[in-house]
Amino acid sequence: MSSVSGSNMTIDEPVRPEAAAVDQARRPRRSIRSFLEAYAFVVLLVGAFVFFSLWSRTSATFPTSANLQVLLGSNTVVAITALGALIPLVCNEWDLSIGGSAALSSVFCAQFMTNGMNPLLALAIGIAIGICVGLVNAVLVTRMGVNAVITTLGISIIITGLISLKTGGVTLGGNVPQSVTNFGTETWLGIPRTVYALAVVALVVYYLVDHTPYGRYLYALGSNRSAARLAGIRIKLVVGATFVIAGALCGGAGVLQVARSGGANPHLADALLLPALAAAFLSAAAIRPGKYNVWGVLVAVYFLAVLNSGLNLAGVQDYVSNFVNGGALIIGVGLAARLGDRREP
Repeated sequence: MSSVSGSNMTIDEPVRPEAAAVDQARRPRRSIRSFLEAYAFVVLLVGAFVFFSLWSRTSATFPTSANLQVLLGSNTVVAITALGALIPLVCNEWDLSIGGSAALSSVFCAQFMTNGMNPLLALAIGIAIGICVGLVNAVLVTRMGVNAVITTLGISIIITGLISLKTGGVTLGGNVPQSVTNFGTETWLGIPRTVYALAVVALVVYYLVDHTPYGRYLYALGSNRSAARLAGIRIKLVVGATFVIAGALCGGAGVLQVARSGGANPHLADALLLPALAAAFLSAAAIRPGKYNVWGVLVAVYFLAVLNSGLNLAGVQDYVSNFVNGGALIIGVGLAARLGDRREP
């Protein structure tokens, strides 16, 4: 029974059984649809893995332990960079300097190690360089009022020039300590050590975004910035912090790349930017549809990794990977917008 109260009387209105029956019938359909939306990318990931494991052109090489270790280990750098892109995205800001931050950190870290600097200090400086890039982005966006896309794109171009000046377009390395490269290339219990590093970073980012007031502020800004301002959230401080955190994560990705490759590739930024952004956007279509989320990032990273690995082993031309990553970015942006709009109250 439902009641409508007035100043002088209360009217009890019976609940229509037809409406209740319709609502109960719709609930299982909504539940099934929500489940399919949440785990569709997981199913696609498993399906792609099974396909390349059985396809005659890749069945002899794709499901081998050696290839799986390479697939898991080589994409940890992309995954951490994508987590860096995720933080600003949660509050609807784009950071196009993520690849440049990682590349700049890797270049300086590799050079410092090659010159004999203590590895831990070189790694710390590499991460600090990423933080500095994030601070510059934060100041330009929140204090100078420059659009985030323009700011981070411009910073990325400047970083490309700095890397060219520093390296002359030549890969740096050759004297990176064995202890560092061992961490980047060896396994523990059959799993690359870098995967454990990724797991720690992912858990920290997950806790930050999903279980702290700061994370709730991010989602509030992403949902309705005007309402967040009225609620008293310090928007400039929160937004600025996203770029700093992104810079720290990308700096970490850069030094991890040094550990994996034993040097620094001056073209690392180009290799990281597109797949990392694509994975960050696709996260809104996985696990928690309509919301950018950590576990969705990991699913998207390894879905793209399986596709690219399988196609490469099949002998497909290199440019096909550009088609896959570019198409994934477009699809990710579209799905994020559509699912986000559907979930708005």
